[in-house]
Amino acid sequence: MNISLMLASATLALACAGAAQAKTDERERVEILYETTLNLIRLLVEQGVIKQEVADEMIRKAEAKAKASHPQAHEKNAQPEAVEPKKGEVRVTYVPEHVKREIRDQLRQEVVFQAKQERWGDVNAVPEWLSRFKMEGDIRLREQLDFYADSNAPAANFQAMGQQINNTTEDEHRERVRMRLGINANVTKGVDLGLRLTTGNVNGAGVTGDLVGVGSPVSTLQTFGTYNSKFTFVLDQVFLKLAPWNGVAVTAGRFPNPFFVGTLGNVYTGPIPKGPHTIPQAGVVHTDLLWDVDLNFEGLAVNLNPWMKEDRVIKPFFNAGIFPLQQVNQSETVKAKDKWFYGAQAGFEWVPADADTTVRVGAAYYDFRDIAGVRNPNFGDTLYDQTAPLFRQKGNSLFNIDNDGNPTTNLWALAADYKIANLTIVADYAKFRPIHVIGTLDFVRNVGYDEGKILARTGQNIKPEVNAYQARLTVGYPVISERRQWQVMGFYRRSERDSMLDAFTDSNYLLGGTNHKGYTLQALYGVAHNTWLGVRYMSYDNISGLPLGIDTVNFDFNARF
Repeated sequence: MNISLMLASATLALACAGAAQAKTDERERVEILYETTLNLIRLLVEQGVIKQEVADEMIRKAEAKAKASHPQAHEKNAQPEAVEPKKGEVRVTYVPEHVKREIRDQLRQEVVFQAKQERWGDVNAVPEWLSRFKMEGDIRLREQLDFYADSNAPAANFQAMGQQINNTTEDEHRERVRMRLGINANVTKGVDLGLRLTTGNVNGAGVTGDLVGVGSPVSTLQTFGTYNSKFTFVLDQVFLKLAPWNGVAVTAGRFPNPFFVGTLGNVYTGPIPKGPHTIPQAGVVHTDLLWDVDLNFEGLAVNLNPWMKEDRVIKPFFNAGIFPLQQVNQSETVKAKDKWFYGAQAGFEWVPADADTTVRVGAAYYDFRDIAGVRNPNFGDTLYDQTAPLFRQKGNSLFNIDNDGNPTTNLWALAADYKIANLTIVADYAKFRPIHVIGTLDFVRNVGYDEGKILARTGQNIKPEVNAYQARLTVGYPVISERRQWQVMGFYRRSERDSMLDAFTDSNYLLGGTNHKGYTLQALYGVAHNTWLGVRYMSYDNISGLPLGIDTVNFDFNARF
């Protein structure tokens, strides 16, 4: 018997008792209610809703309260001492009417509360702990066409300078896939866990020349055409996020970019997303000038935006973090230092009274420590081999830190220091909702570039190329989630040679890295719920050095859940 039937039976019995009240005297009414209450308590015990000890205690309290409230009535109606009750029997003496009502109301409240908590009678009920998990994922199938300019220098000329590019003359087409599966778990109030698995490759994801044995931090694409060998699934994110107060979050582990990078509109409501949030939404408006949108950070980050939910015209925010890049086990034969990266960003969101326009401004400073190479002092030394970066794409100024005189085994490291200042401005005009017009400006300068230090370090006089900027315009639905929703976007970007680390930049423009200029055009169209098509055209050329021009076309089929 379920609880609904028990309550119905009890209600019917009470109704019968109410009808009997008009026809019997007080004693008979008490007897009816007495038997009804006992039957209900006994039934609840039998069904396991309450324990026998709870029923006994409930009756004991009722007796005590009845004696205290009506001692004379209790003495008058007291029964001779009864024999010892049999096992399972519940016996009570006279209980006043108001006590009976209290017992009835208390039982009803407790049963109804338990029924709601345990979702009795709900065929779709799941355990409470399972409701604290949220699973999300997405897949992208891509046809990628790369067209190389006829004037490009041979790939061997780039490789002789340490630039990692394997092809500059032969057009390519590749079929590729990206699959991501994320799990968010609310451990307890103010504590969230994030986990994401994604396609990947320990030898890199197919950008312009990954180091052997090192995966790409900026791409999770897997290329088809490997004789049906199985794809690799890697752990891309794993982190804990603590939110002890509203607008304050501390994240540790490997997690999404904690800095404001140009998202706005109804896509992203603040520097701190709700929950861990591992999968970016479709159509998210990123500037992607400094960081690839697939890049994750390892370390510790703090995000503050306590006024983001308040009705304020100006809402300030602050983000900061410390991130290890490369751990080095120092010894007598290894003198390289650990590589670290520190970042801080402050800004504000301005929401005018008309609420049709939202503007966000963020100013950031990123300091990379011990990132430049150190030449080995003597022939055959390997003291500073680990000052070479674990991963790079192409573009940054390099020099050979090896000292064995063999050009075929050159070990290339970064020539410059990188201390980066970044200004990002995003404006979202939403008067034509659901259509948004979003403009983005992004500027980067490497303020740590020092020609004197570079000359002493490398013996080369390398002129500074340290600025980068991007201007973007997006029109349409900020998020593609339903059929017939659309978005078009175009931007121009210029990224000079040492404006930023080439390792962490987007892997699409000129196939990754820095030292390029050009434009991108993109269109997205929804074909079903959370399913959309995309086409993107990119045309980029080298700014300085050897000539290199690449046009790329991507045809994408995307779905998420």
